[in-house]
Amino acid sequence: MRLAIVRQSYNPYGGAERFVERALQALRDAGEPLEITLIARRWHGEAHSADALLRCNPPKLGRLSRDLGFAWAVRRAIDHGRFDLVQSHERIPGCDIFRAGDGLHRTWLELRGRSLGPWGRLMQALSPWHRYTCAAEAAMLRHPRLRAVICNSRMVREDIATRFPEIAAKLHVVHNGVDLARFHPGLREQHRARLRAELGVSETTPVVVYVGSGFSRKGVPQLLAALAQPELRNAELWVIGKDKDAARLQAMARQQGLQVRFPGPQQDVTPWLGAADVFALPTLYDPMPNAALEALAAGLPVLCSSTCGAAELIEPGKNGAVVDALDVPGISDLAGFAIGCGHPPGHGSGPA
Repeated sequence: MRLAIVRQSYNPYGGAERFVERALQALRDAGEPLEITLIARRWHGEAHSADALLRCNPPKLGRLSRDLGFAWAVRRAIDHGRFDLVQSHERIPGCDIFRAGDGLHRTWLELRGRSLGPWGRLMQALSPWHRYTCAAEAAMLRHPRLRAVICNSRMVREDIATRFPEIAAKLHVVHNGVDLARFHPGLREQHRARLRAELGVSETTPVVVYVGSGFSRKGVPQLLAALAQPELRNAELWVIGKDKDAARLQAMARQQGLQVRFPGPQQDVTPWLGAADVFALPTLYDPMPNAALEALAAGLPVLCSSTCGAAELIEPGKNGAVVDALDVPGISDLAGFAIGCGHPPGHGSGPA
């Protein structure tokens, strides 16, 4: 079988790419004869499972022409009939299988609008790129060639089925996988005392950890506001990741006298999960964050928003809590409750 995988920017450490690598390895382990081509605009490192790399990177000026040009080039490659099956991680009409790892763009815009003022909502509505992306998304989901959509949460499946009921039978839920050899409750014993000693954080200091990029979308401003509430007055927040707003948020935390660390992106987050007490991700929208799954596997209670796919794996009071993304008092109350339980719920319970 000649299989094509479409990913505009391929990073071997990304969540979608790890999904691809695992799926292709499973097919090969099952003895399936495959000829795999990775179609990308650019890639970093090695695409380990690909037999061939096809670069589609026409001239561009801005992200609208970038996405339009890439989609046009991919459709040309598809139309030439070189492949038996095309799985896309991008919104490109004409693919056979689409993995909706980012959910629906239209839904993201609606939820993002909750955090914007009137001017921001107007600019979002008038954005040519947003309008193109929503149109491409709808055209892809309604395209006659589409055979299946892989949804990484029930939340995403229900959303697509509601907006596009005619393709409900094509929607399949496949949760992201977690490496249980790396992420397990034993991380607490392995790393807690050592990392806290290195950072000068006492054993009794409650620690909330966040892992992710896109700080505004995934709730870092709400976490800073929650840290200023009485329930978390003695807690410390660790923000693991990289974002263009990091410096501004750091300055905000200093001005308010909050106990916040911004260690930046970490190649290995296991020590940070092992040393923390609660994982928090009050994201405006996230179909199924790997970081939340890894925290659950590490035995950490997870506080996430109702618009996060990981919420469907949370049993309140047992392995975490669910709150509205913009409910700062609720975030503070629930995080404080989890910390105040002494041995936070979820520790030692293993993966969800």
